Amino acid sequence: MCGIVAYLGDKDAFPVLIKGLKRLEYRGYDSAGIALIEEGDINLYKCKGKVSDLEDHIGGKSVRGTVGIGHTRWATHGEPNDINAHPHTSESGNLAIIHNGIIENYASLKEELTQRGHTFKSDTDTEVLIHLIEDIQEREGVKLGEAVRIALNGVIGAYAIVVIDKDRPKRLIAAKKSSPLVIGIGEDDFYLASDATPIIEYTKNVVYLNDEEIAILDLDKGLKLVNIANQEKTPYIQELELKLEALEKGGYEHFMLKEIHEQPRSIADCLRGRINSLQGRVQLGGIKDYEDKIAKANRVIMVACGTSWHAGLVGEYLFEDLARVPVEVEYASEFRYRNPIITENDVVIAISQSGETADTLAAIKMAKERGATIIGICNVVGSTISRETHGGSYTHAGPEIGVASTKAFTAQVTVLTLMALSIAKKKGVIEESRFRRLLIELENIPSKVEEVLKINSQVEFIADIYKDANNALYLGRGLNFPVALEGALKLKEISYIHAEGYPAAEMKHGPIALIDEAMPVFVIATKDASYEKIVSNIQEVKARKGKIIAIVTEGDETVKGIADHTIEIPETDDSLVPLLATIPFQLLSYHIAVMRGCNVDQPRNLAKSVTVE
Repeated sequence: MCGIVAYLGDKDAFPVLIKGLKRLEYRGYDSAGIALIEEGDINLYKCKGKVSDLEDHIGGKSVRGTVGIGHTRWATHGEPNDINAHPHTSESGNLAIIHNGIIENYASLKEELTQRGHTFKSDTDTEVLIHLIEDIQEREGVKLGEAVRIALNGVIGAYAIVVIDKDRPKRLIAAKKSSPLVIGIGEDDFYLASDATPIIEYTKNVVYLNDEEIAILDLDKGLKLVNIANQEKTPYIQELELKLEALEKGGYEHFMLKEIHEQPRSIADCLRGRINSLQGRVQLGGIKDYEDKIAKANRVIMVACGTSWHAGLVGEYLFEDLARVPVEVEYASEFRYRNPIITENDVVIAISQSGETADTLAAIKMAKERGATIIGICNVVGSTISRETHGGSYTHAGPEIGVASTKAFTAQVTVLTLMALSIAKKKGVIEESRFRRLLIELENIPSKVEEVLKINSQVEFIADIYKDANNALYLGRGLNFPVALEGALKLKEISYIHAEGYPAAEMKHGPIALIDEAMPVFVIATKDASYEKIVSNIQEVKARKGKIIAIVTEGDETVKGIADHTIEIPETDDSLVPLLATIPFQLLSYHIAVMRGCNVDQPRNLAKSVTVE
């Protein structure tokens, strides 16, 4: 989950590296470091903390050099400190490496290298890898690229690496397996990074490395690709669609707040060209060839992690209600380890914002091997999931920098709604009147989200009242139960308040014991088929002196007379309420976290893209 960036060319590398690390800091911020080649030496600077701490650490030291590598870390092996920070150097100090991933057999490799006289300074698996590469280089008498290839044949695990050699300042070596790596191709230089955000400022021409590919970048000879079996590959150059202004805060205090407010546009972008209520049309080009397969599937299995898993739960309700397709929603991290029964008649839908989530990738690879049809829903064009699946749909939400996912969730739910409607129409299991009504309601969702965002000041007022709570409970029924789960996740991941989401009726089976006058209980109580039941659940909380904050349909007076606070959202079809009800919870979490002095965009212990298992 670390962020890596590298530059090879004729201009100063340091500004490129520092700016790139700041754009990648959402991937990890335990420590940071850079290595620059200057006149036959490697200048190495690294320290615990954020990229700004690294800049302070460097101070007035020399940052000359036109080739360099940089890293921002999310710790796996070894605690966050100066020594474990990347880059790491080889035994001689001639080589330096940055690495995203985990080398699972590092302990046995380290023991073997120690017996051969190697001395290690850090607790990381990465340092073992660079020692191994140099050891092979010296013992086998091969060039660096070949040494990297041989070494990678002997390691188990995931990696995206970039290696520099102080004696070869016009060349660097990169490789990847199960961790993302993209190469930017300039006129006379090369850029490498974990994603395209550090590259877009300099070039739109990129090559996404495939698993087990090694890139040899040489200022004189250009780019050469081989795989670890030493077969040469032809680079496939793509043009980035990313816009530079999408990576800036745009006047907002935090990326998270900006991304919450971008949702009217991101949902509209997700819908654009895919529905037309006047024509009664839904069309998702990426799944067109697989609609029959989905419609006739024995079952659809949705695999995801975190917020994407919550989107999958909403999708389960939508697919079963609208399209009458049986659905199971699985944590990707558990799915692959319990020997699931998968057949060629199953369809697996993988949901991931980044398209690089390691557990989700592992799950779809296993399902693919067993003959299932794999459909992807992700946000990042060119990501690994988009390349590993048979078909799928991009969410078109634009870059999401804040670690706590907001617009990605609503975009995923939007795509799942479109998929469910498309399959329902194809199967003929939805009445035309309801189908048309849902299309009209979907087209109106962006403007209704704009209306919800106008309650920001009201939510901020409520946040101030409950900012010091130690615990919180979120309740919802039906489609809104996943919204309760997502609301609880947002609160705990950025404000560090313990929060749990529950189906409202399940409260009586345990959680009600926690309720007292200090417990805020957030309830989705919109006017749907279970409205009377949720009102009863609210009464049960009030009888125990709990504090009720309810999200209600505009104009509701019943819940308003019971709850301590109500937040009104526009009326919409029951199936689309999650797209509106989640917005107040996002704002609430944001404001509480800010009031508690938390780092909203970079919450402790988290990283945006979980590329390690």
